[in-house]
Amino acid sequence: MVSPCGLCEQEDCHIERGEISQSLRYDKSCAAFFARNLGWDRDFSSQKPLLEMTPERLHSNKELTVEKAPLTQAQLVAAAQEFCQREHLYAKLFGVTDGKAVGTFIEHAFQAEIEGRYETRRGNSASGLDLPAVETDIKVTSLRQPQSSSPFRSARQKVYGLGYNLLLFVYEKQDLMRPRKAKLEFVSCAFIASHRTADYQTTRGILEILERSGNHDDIFAFLAERNLPADEIVLNALTDEILGTPPQLGYLTISNALQWRLQYGRVVALDQAVSGIIKIV
Repeated sequence: MVSPCGLCEQEDCHIERGEISQSLRYDKSCAAFFARNLGWDRDFSSQKPLLEMTPERLHSNKELTVEKAPLTQAQLVAAAQEFCQREHLYAKLFGVTDGKAVGTFIEHAFQAEIEGRYETRRGNSASGLDLPAVETDIKVTSLRQPQSSSPFRSARQKVYGLGYNLLLFVYEKQDLMRPRKAKLEFVSCAFIASHRTADYQTTRGILEILERSGNHDDIFAFLAERNLPADEIVLNALTDEILGTPPQLGYLTISNALQWRLQYGRVVALDQAVSGIIKIV
């Protein structure tokens, strides 16, 4: 027996998904679906796309198009908090020890959920970011070794940040023999604004030199000692920029490699309020 819809009480209420593109298209769409999946209240009178659309009228529509609202930072943070608070059991991850595979699975699951609710592609889609609408990249890593990689663009990133925000998920994984599923618990989650994604020790050293009235030679020598991947011309230009516009303190540990190796231990352990970092979990 088919259970009736909790909202319109029609037994034949179900969703037949059609094309999903810039808008969502459904046949025989029910208002309960929008309440559950788009986060709308059951009072649809306040929702412009469904203005005066009763459940009966929703069922009578053969095709209903709902324009998704652009994603905002506040909505992203709220969605991440909701995502972390759920129970996460995955048969596909049972026995998987490759942290990159687990991270990619979770990243895609969260990204698909966000894209189902909001318009996320507006912005510079050529940037390669997961969520270009809010200039944010998603990073998922294990608590055992909270780190990931990021493309190298310039030595400047180590001083002024990566150039985009990070949404960081840190998990602990446990394989359950019954029912043979992997259980993931998110022990930390944080939104890190772009200007806080610089290297902690590098920015701290620069700021301390400036506090002691350091000059061009002092900053240049410090950068050279840090082995930034840059030649003398680049380091001189970066030194001039630092003297004109001092960086803010970064909270990542960034190691030099063919790609930047980002470590998040300081963010995970952060227990005080810092502007530009939102501890979600």
